[in-house]
Amino acid sequence: MKTTFIKSIRPGDSVNDVFVVCDKTLYRKKDGTPYISMVLGDKTGYMRAVVWDNAKAIYDSVGVDDYVMVEGDVTEYRDSLQITVRGMHRCDKSQVQRRDFIPSTEKDIEHMMDRLMQVVSAVQNVYLKKLLDAFFNDHEFVERFKTAPAAKKMHHAYIGGLLEHSLSVAILIEAVANHFKGVDRDLLLTAGILHDVGKIFEFHYETHIDYTDAGRLLNHIVIGVELVEKRMSTIKDFPQELSLLLKHMIVSHHGIRDFGSPEPPKTLEAVILNYIDELDSKINGIKGFINGEDSGSSWTSYHRILERRFYKGSSEN
Repeated sequence: MKTTFIKSIRPGDSVNDVFVVCDKTLYRKKDGTPYISMVLGDKTGYMRAVVWDNAKAIYDSVGVDDYVMVEGDVTEYRDSLQITVRGMHRCDKSQVQRRDFIPSTEKDIEHMMDRLMQVVSAVQNVYLKKLLDAFFNDHEFVERFKTAPAAKKMHHAYIGGLLEHSLSVAILIEAVANHFKGVDRDLLLTAGILHDVGKIFEFHYETHIDYTDAGRLLNHIVIGVELVEKRMSTIKDFPQELSLLLKHMIVSHHGIRDFGSPEPPKTLEAVILNYIDELDSKINGIKGFINGEDSGSSWTSYHRILERRFYKGSSEN
């Protein structure tokens, strides 16, 4: 049974436990001696590791996605923790519990799915309702949608994360759609549910969350548009403009090109979706960052991507 998790590891610790290999690269020192730089993972995070001794043999004997028994010592290197490996060997998958390596949503997946179907049933536009039914009456699609993560690291990066995020976006849309005149509620809800649908093929998550070949070469926006177009093609007389508007919302939901959208939002519905998606993903990511910190301080460590610390409140509260 796994007892040592990355989140709890501290400088000076000795490690003797199972991790999954997320990445490995063989390098050579100036004298030609090989060594390995690795990334190891479990459900609580990732940590770099370095193998100096017997590097070539270890490199050849273990691969990415393998579970490995690691013996080593933890040090700090360039402001990050690193395991200096003394020994490593591959473990049989039957000897490990998958739940120790892949984080999962804390919410009830079937309950979330039922709630999402309530949202789907409220869509009145006949063509959008047929499109949603084409997706959610497909058992294979539903199983993928229920289990896929929404990201590798930043937000909802766990089993069930895509469903949790999509439902949250849809509920937020329900709360604000009627506040603004001239907004197509059905279009906004449909796009909110399907905006990240491409993530069912963007990630693999058998041993850890990482990108598939399609995810790296296309990304979820392109995959999502392809999936939606395929389902639309089965619906007779699907309106061309409605198709264009929905696909635009998928294409633009990241807001700007720097964040992965080839076009910025250019309709009211697309602007609303962009901000709601940003709100839900940011709050989830920040909460995860705060929860992953030591409880003794009122402030988190520095968040490098968001370029700030977050106040957690007085430790007395």
